[in-house]
Amino acid sequence: MSNQKLFNVAVVGATGAVGEQIIRLLEERNFPIKELKLLSSARSAGAKIAFKGEEVTVQEAGPDSFAGVDIALFSAGGDVSKALAPHAVKAGTICIDNTSAYRMDADTPLVVPEVNIDKINEHKGIIANPNCSTIQLVAALKPLYDRYGISRIIVSTYQAVSGAGSKAIHEMLRQSQEVLAGNDANPDILPVGSLPVKHQIAFNAIPQIDKFLDNGFTNEEMKMILETKKIMGDESIEVTATCVRIPVVYGHSESVYVELKEDFDVEEVKTLLADAPGIVLVDNPAEQQYPLATDAAGKLETFVGRVRRDLSNPKALNMWIVSDNLLKGAAWNAVQIAEYIAIEQ
Repeated sequence: MSNQKLFNVAVVGATGAVGEQIIRLLEERNFPIKELKLLSSARSAGAKIAFKGEEVTVQEAGPDSFAGVDIALFSAGGDVSKALAPHAVKAGTICIDNTSAYRMDADTPLVVPEVNIDKINEHKGIIANPNCSTIQLVAALKPLYDRYGISRIIVSTYQAVSGAGSKAIHEMLRQSQEVLAGNDANPDILPVGSLPVKHQIAFNAIPQIDKFLDNGFTNEEMKMILETKKIMGDESIEVTATCVRIPVVYGHSESVYVELKEDFDVEEVKTLLADAPGIVLVDNPAEQQYPLATDAAGKLETFVGRVRRDLSNPKALNMWIVSDNLLKGAAWNAVQIAEYIAIEQ
């Protein structure tokens, strides 16, 4: 970035999977930082993290941690954001929150830069980063919404275990070894750590991400439904979701059926997607080319393929959307927002 103003930046949840990616991106993008403050729970305080050739000591996050901080990127869980973000705002800090704490708050903009960058300026101290599976969905559908309008979305997700944290990754790898050795998988984390029943993730698909609600949907599914409407700024879009955890380390995949309001040409749709910011079209069935989680891992973009007209509804499309859930689905989207704030100031 060429902006000359330097910012005091804090990362809350610096030792977590997303926090580590945020720190890496701030360095790789050469974000204009004067001072970087790394914050975490008491358990992780004292750890040292390399940043631009120096070691930064992680401090325990508290209400008084934000004096002089211009931008704080939160990724330490909703309870931490609810407890500390108001103190940060009082200190004059702009908070970019990667948890679900403020996403559906009426006064908090929910932002995907490729979709609704204008909403950033409506913040009252907090800008919410959407759910990982929602971000890639709306990023891919935005160009179609603008051109044709969207009436209905049906999405089924195939979500990586990294979305449940580093412990879930280790559980999947451990279980894989156990099962291959003919032993019991002994699950103890997934699908939800705080619930009594656990299921094997190795060589399996678990149709539960987060807790179930009274309506039969999970929290993860309702996040996708409600956040999509808010980000698109259109409550009339009908959205339904089924979210599934699969034994992939990085990269969420989504099978999406979308009903458009106007007639479309499939080749024009592909051109719109190929030209859209942050989208990479990978769609060549003849050569078996389509988005794969293994290809999307480590990349900042959202990948779209398998674009085809639905056979039963001429105004509907089917498509396949893949993105790295820790990057565009979390850390990169947050850093993009921070870059916009830095440019505007």
